[in-house]
Amino acid sequence: MAHLTGRWNDVVRAAGLVAPDGTVRATVFAEMSALATRTGAINLGQGFPDVDGPAHVAEAAVAAIRAGRNQYPPGPGVPELRSAVALHQERHYGLRVDPDTEVLVTVGATEALAAAVLALAGPGEEVLTLEPYYDSYAAVVAAAGATHVTVPLRVVDGSYRLDVEAFRAAVGPRTRIILLNSPHNPTGAVLDRAELEVVAAAAREHDVVVVTDEVYEHLVYDEAQHVPIAGLPGMAERTLTVSSAGKTLSFTGWKVGWVAGPAALVDAVRAVKQYLTYVGSGPFQYAVADALTDDDGRTRAWLADLVGSLEKRRDLLCEGLETAGFDVVVPQGTYFVVADGRPLGFDDGAELCARLPDLAGVVGVPVSAFCRDGATGEGFRSAVRFTFVKQEDVLREGVRRLAALRR
Repeated sequence: MAHLTGRWNDVVRAAGLVAPDGTVRATVFAEMSALATRTGAINLGQGFPDVDGPAHVAEAAVAAIRAGRNQYPPGPGVPELRSAVALHQERHYGLRVDPDTEVLVTVGATEALAAAVLALAGPGEEVLTLEPYYDSYAAVVAAAGATHVTVPLRVVDGSYRLDVEAFRAAVGPRTRIILLNSPHNPTGAVLDRAELEVVAAAAREHDVVVVTDEVYEHLVYDEAQHVPIAGLPGMAERTLTVSSAGKTLSFTGWKVGWVAGPAALVDAVRAVKQYLTYVGSGPFQYAVADALTDDDGRTRAWLADLVGSLEKRRDLLCEGLETAGFDVVVPQGTYFVVADGRPLGFDDGAELCARLPDLAGVVGVPVSAFCRDGATGEGFRSAVRFTFVKQEDVLREGVRRLAALRR
């Protein structure tokens, strides 16, 4: 790819997006997916479903297209979807938002997060995230000219948990945004209420805005429960909640997301968003509105089946990885499991991922790609993220191939 010069060269370098030769680096997902295609390996790296979402929602999209809803939708999003998001927040969490002033439809959650950071943070200010973190976070913080501060997750009693003391120490007078993600990509951690209380207390003490990425809000397993931080005392007025239909409904290509929160903060996000994509996903907005409203309960029934299926597929992959020789932290949510390659003699997860297609015919993603400076945090340098949001026969074949690592 071409070399960049000037300010944008500084931005992409700050985000870790420049290769050693100075060219712009592709995302780790693009790199690993290309590796899978080139080698014929099973792609357990990029987290997208290999089957479609509910048929009745797809049919609602078709109906919207045939009804001629194919031109620019309103800038804030179609009223039906904004009302459906408000209904969803109240039905599931008891959170009340005004669909006219406190909900904004975006082109996926990624745009909502980008617009929020660009609107609310700038030079001399800090944006705090958990580490590891979804890769777009670092890029948009760098684009805003802000400073990226991270707090690591730690393995405690077999699951990833917030380092409470490190978090308290990291929030200070320069902190402008706490960019939270739970259920968490890539570790699958689901922050519990006690951890969220720590985050909320720090936000209130330092007058910080919380932007919370909750795209996996409905994909939680076992006894875990998703608790929106906006529902904690004193947090509704300082929290922007971001989610999308992509993960919940298994329609990742539709790119229908939203942000909900106080009108003044949503207005700030809208001011930026309108110059990013303006609008998008017109007919799909109507279909997602129909799914979220769910008058006949079909979406809830479909989602319950999906969660049960994902839990079984999670267990299948985790057991296979353990049999192959990895140390595995069983995730509480999302599409992903983190496996440590050190027991197999690999201290560098990136090296292991580069060799996995030849060693086992499988592709994963190095967790170091989701960390500052390539690899920080507890055990993340040697860790690999695998996805279980694939059909069961694909996972069984992947597990069979991974067993070769123990030979």
